[in-house]
Amino acid sequence: MADLRLGPLLRYTDGSCATVWVETNRPCTAEVRCADGARGTARTFQVAGHHYALVPVSGLTPGTATEYEVLLDGAGVWPPPDSPFPPSVIATPTEEDGIRVAFGSCRWAAPPAGGKDEVGPDALDTLSARMAADPGGARPDVLLLLGDQVYADEVSDATRHWIAGRRDLAEPPGEQVADYEEYTRLYYESWLDPEVRWLLSTVPSCMIFDDHDVIDDWNTSAAWLADMRATEWWQERLLSGLMSYWVYQQLGNLSPDELAADPLYAALRETPDGTDALRAFAKQADADPASVRWSYRRDFGRTRVLMVDSRAARVLEEDRRTMLDPGEAAWLREQILDERDSYDHLLIGTSLPWLLPHLVHDVETWNAAMCGGERGARWARRGERIRRGADLEHWAAFPSSFDALADLIAEAGSGPGAPATVSVLSGDVHHAYVAEPSWPGRAPDARVAQLTCSPVHNSVPLSIRLGFRFGWSAPARALGRRVLRHGRCTPSAVSWRRTGGPWFGNQIMTLTLRGRSARLRLEQARTDRDGTTTLRTATDRELA
Repeated sequence: MADLRLGPLLRYTDGSCATVWVETNRPCTAEVRCADGARGTARTFQVAGHHYALVPVSGLTPGTATEYEVLLDGAGVWPPPDSPFPPSVIATPTEEDGIRVAFGSCRWAAPPAGGKDEVGPDALDTLSARMAADPGGARPDVLLLLGDQVYADEVSDATRHWIAGRRDLAEPPGEQVADYEEYTRLYYESWLDPEVRWLLSTVPSCMIFDDHDVIDDWNTSAAWLADMRATEWWQERLLSGLMSYWVYQQLGNLSPDELAADPLYAALRETPDGTDALRAFAKQADADPASVRWSYRRDFGRTRVLMVDSRAARVLEEDRRTMLDPGEAAWLREQILDERDSYDHLLIGTSLPWLLPHLVHDVETWNAAMCGGERGARWARRGERIRRGADLEHWAAFPSSFDALADLIAEAGSGPGAPATVSVLSGDVHHAYVAEPSWPGRAPDARVAQLTCSPVHNSVPLSIRLGFRFGWSAPARALGRRVLRHGRCTPSAVSWRRTGGPWFGNQIMTLTLRGRSARLRLEQARTDRDGTTTLRTATDRELA
């Protein structure tokens, strides 16, 4: 009998259709039946001995929320008969309803082995518990997960023990994930968490990777990549990371029309075992990153969301180093400017913040100049060591890309038809803040903000707290100017100021967008004296 191994995950939704992702324990036909009569079926496909389906659901009614169930070969498997959670629903809000967009990143998913969770309460668990306790209350219309959904290089004790039963941990990559099967273990550990499993079954999600989905500082530089390719284990790790990302995350990011036109998806569904086809796709993505686009666009009424790949799309050669390859940069520009008067809010999701604390930005810009040879070969070698040791690989470490994004945002936010807000949504840096840019001699009509929120569930060492607090200070800005002079760096044409934060802890941000108004809320997971966890509001403010 077929059974549900993982899921269901509610992924794509619009006014009339949705997709629901599942993993099963054997080949079968997966079916989604909604209480209002909407339904869909899909046959599973196989990768590396695992069975998956993405079920398209059609016939939904805009402006409604309908309960659904999942059946495998006609037998009900979701919701579980003993579920303590409310029924999962597929909701289709209308433009008049507005939209609530929740976002965050960096979720180390390993549950505590008993006793206290050393990294504090999980913000997604806590959000899920609040929603379950008040099914009729406000809930996100979509959840944007901005990277580090799994940690391939920082596994839990339980996963480490499981890996040790498969192979010798004394052999590279040691206690890190090595292959596709071990990646599946990470997703099980993350998405079988009861609260998160129910949350992802009832709130649509959009995802994009960051470095820990593959390895810390993935694609930092050309020299870093050359060193990784010289190891015996790197190719299998990278290919497995890309393969599992496509199955577990990217597939659900696509609309039904995009799925119908995707040759890889068609190939996997037409063959008894799609492992070779998916592996060939991953090899091509590694050999020629420009051949694959991981970025994508979603329109929610009059809100446009662009999820941008700021990891695999990089050009790493020092003499032409950019965050996005030319094709990716052209795609982003096209998507932002396409029918610009058709949206009121533009959300650019990029795992790495565009605007950083000023000292961090200046050091990364200086480091790019050093690595590029501005002060000779000795400083270039020293700069590469500093770059890797200090994780200097955000937008500021790609100065031409930083400036290009600044120009594009200013253009998108100016003139007739400009949106009310342009927000860059990011995570990665294990704290939350709001920064607002300004352009000398030009003032966009849109309200522009960098909104950074992380972690959802991870540690925030004291060194990070102190470092980022200092990085925003006036003395840090003065120090940064000196660093830039040493690097002979041209100051950026855009300046910015911090208007909120920094906030530290496990947290999640929500944008509520209605008409041309926008409201921002940051909530932090906290444990009360009685042991219960709640989300406490750290800031609640109007953006527009």
